[in-house]
Amino acid sequence: MSDVIKNKYDFVVLFDVENGNPNGDPDAGNMPRIDTESGFGIVTDVCLKRKIRNYIEMLKEDEAGYKIYIKDNVPLNRSDAKAFEYFNVDEKDIKTSKKSDPELDIKIRSFMCQNFFDIRTFGAVMTTFVKANLNCGQVRGPVQLGFAKSIDPILPQEITITRVAITTESDAERKGTEMGRKYVVPYGLYRVEGFVSANLARKVTGFSEEDLELLWQAILNMFENDHSAARGKMAVRKLIIFKHESELGCAPAHKLFDSIKIAKKQEIEVPRSFSDYKIELPETLPEGVSCICKE
Repeated sequence: MSDVIKNKYDFVVLFDVENGNPNGDPDAGNMPRIDTESGFGIVTDVCLKRKIRNYIEMLKEDEAGYKIYIKDNVPLNRSDAKAFEYFNVDEKDIKTSKKSDPELDIKIRSFMCQNFFDIRTFGAVMTTFVKANLNCGQVRGPVQLGFAKSIDPILPQEITITRVAITTESDAERKGTEMGRKYVVPYGLYRVEGFVSANLARKVTGFSEEDLELLWQAILNMFENDHSAARGKMAVRKLIIFKHESELGCAPAHKLFDSIKIAKKQEIEVPRSFSDYKIELPETLPEGVSCICKE
């Protein structure tokens, strides 16, 4: 494992969707999430973190130090138990173990950070009420994402489809097709902002330079192996990184984010592709801050 990061980072990810549903809302019949007041599209932070986790899991295939804590069909307690097994601790006698080793809680949290990439990156709440004794603590991760929001308001479309997959035998006797519906965004360009804290990496999780490069790689490729008919064509278009020379940063993140200007081109009325937008990066930056653009 490489050295822990020493620089603060702020970053912006631009991604788009074409004829797909980037993040369905179960409370609205799985329609694309939308801010009902403004009409702007929304993609939640947990949706994007899921894509990043899936990419790391696929790339590393449970390699030591790169396991994924929050994954499909794996109860959290199963992963929690690995730390207890490593330190030969009986969960039923945890109080006695902690008395004999006052630093056991710290050791267990460190074990989880060292072995699970997503805990080292995003943090985790590793406590459950179902099995209170199997407690690995809470970790605040150095990498945080906000909600993604579309650059312009979106207009989700409900598309009626026919299907030949009949559900029941009785239905098959009466009809040859059934009706279905799909919700899509014809086109939307989304922007999400994120933060990487070198201070939390040093003090809490040990998030390293190698982890950081892997994170950038995962962000750039998070849709490439996640294609489906429901999500249409999704792609990361730009990853704009602001690197600070210090651990605590050299300029406020919101000022750096505001320096990126994104707007549809003057002659475009309704954007239908990434080329319909004009993106301007800052020409000058605060002292101690550099800008890196990845595509």
